[in-house]
Amino acid sequence: MSSSAAGREYQPKTSVGKITNFVDTRVGGSAMVKEFGRKIFPDHWTFMFGEVALYSFVILLLSGTFLTFFFDPSMAETHYDGSYVPLRGIEMSVAYSSSLDISFDIRGGLFMRQVHHWSALLFVAAVSVHMLRVFFTGAFRKPRELNWVIGGVLLILAMAAGFTGYSLPDDLLSGNGLRIIDGVIKSIPVVGTYISFFLFGGEFPGTEIIPRLYVLHILLIPALILLLIAIHLFLVVVHKHTQFPGPGRTNDNVVGFPVGPVYAAKAGGFFFIVFGVVAAISAAFTINPIWNYGPYDPSPVSAGTQPDWYIGWVDGALRLMPGIIAGFPFEWEIPFPWGVNTLSLNVLLPALVPAGIVFTMLFAWPWIEAWVTKDRRERHLLDRPRNAPTRTGVGVAGVVFYCVMWAAASSDLIATHFMVSLNDVTYWLRALFFIGPVIGFIVARRIALALQRKDREIVLHGRETGRIVRLPHGEFIEVHEPVDEYKRYKLTTFDSPQVLPAQADVNGHITKGEKRRAWASRFFFEDRVAPVTPAELEEAHSHGHHGEVANEHDKASISSH
Repeated sequence: MSSSAAGREYQPKTSVGKITNFVDTRVGGSAMVKEFGRKIFPDHWTFMFGEVALYSFVILLLSGTFLTFFFDPSMAETHYDGSYVPLRGIEMSVAYSSSLDISFDIRGGLFMRQVHHWSALLFVAAVSVHMLRVFFTGAFRKPRELNWVIGGVLLILAMAAGFTGYSLPDDLLSGNGLRIIDGVIKSIPVVGTYISFFLFGGEFPGTEIIPRLYVLHILLIPALILLLIAIHLFLVVVHKHTQFPGPGRTNDNVVGFPVGPVYAAKAGGFFFIVFGVVAAISAAFTINPIWNYGPYDPSPVSAGTQPDWYIGWVDGALRLMPGIIAGFPFEWEIPFPWGVNTLSLNVLLPALVPAGIVFTMLFAWPWIEAWVTKDRRERHLLDRPRNAPTRTGVGVAGVVFYCVMWAAASSDLIATHFMVSLNDVTYWLRALFFIGPVIGFIVARRIALALQRKDREIVLHGRETGRIVRLPHGEFIEVHEPVDEYKRYKLTTFDSPQVLPAQADVNGHITKGEKRRAWASRFFFEDRVAPVTPAELEEAHSHGHHGEVANEHDKASISSH
């Protein structure tokens, strides 16, 4: 090749090619696209939860942008003169009036409000389920601990985005939610009232809360969510995606499809499926009909009001908290040099402690498990939940803990719909608040261990076929069908940590921390079902267990019943 030909630059012939080449020669995008397009992602249905969260957030940005053009976040007073006749002439805030205008006077406005609200619910739900999938499968282990923390922060931000948006219309339902927040803030000793005055712009409901929530909702929180999503996806690419164990899958590879073109095409199609489902739900089912509630007025409180599901557990904790137990009050008057301050533990404790327990355990769990197991290896293969029974039990206990508080947020509706005493409902839920997680832990762990024993039996003896046969000498047996190699690999190839006793340090001493770790190790791994070893499998087959016996005698004329 001549030097002139070798030095000649590529010259595209089409307009699109020229533009693309212009950009590529200046930013080097082709190398990045080529590298990213070769990234392999495994294929499993549980991995779609994270995609649903991402796509619902995109829908939130699109629908929220539309709503931003027409919403006026002002608490100035006005008289409604829009299309909704029952509220015409009623005094209300400009924020509520503009929300009604979006619903009744802006073409497509109500539909976009519905899309925005339903996608917000889906976003929080998808993030929550995605976090549960990561927890139950052990995808939070080294080197993904920081990504797990980012996911936890994203969950908190998702709930914050939902609550700030839910409060913007300034209707009676959202105002009651803000009233609860005001009560929680004021229960903080000494500084609570000052924080409330600053946040609301005066005595509740003030004149500044809606504009401030608006700034948080459309600017600060979405920006933080976008930043954390970008960091999250970057770390997924850097660490490579986890995968479930299977033939050919190791900690050193990823078995799946490349991003381009296979995964990108599938992801694009899935986005439009999610968008279509959200749009169909939004068109068919009304949510948050603010015109039925009327403008916010601090004096009335509606019966049967329910917050969105992701905030309901905090409301439920407040409902469960008693004001006094066995003569012990939870509200104290504390004298200070400047006067008497009230410490309202019956508000402060349920608002902060349950959420504090849940998120402290959530953020700390990767390090707790690594401390118990002393396992510092990188983990790229996922666990089946049954193969980590204690972790599964802890996860189920957390879900039950949340669900009890969630149900308590509807205690009044439970009482009215089932025609039972509200006090009885509250007492039962208070008992379940403490007993429920323990029962959930025990039951989930025993089920996981039972499923492990069942897997062990299937590997050694084969799958039950439901056929009963009689052998030539008169014995009746059930035919078991041997499992294929793929399933056998799946049922036998997993980590099964054993109890790790306390170990002495370099000075020969066993510290108190090491003793606590050994106790935790016994708690985690004392009940253990070991995976089938090759020797056990060979011994089972050499004895001609069910499957082989049936295969031999099926060729003879066995009477089948």
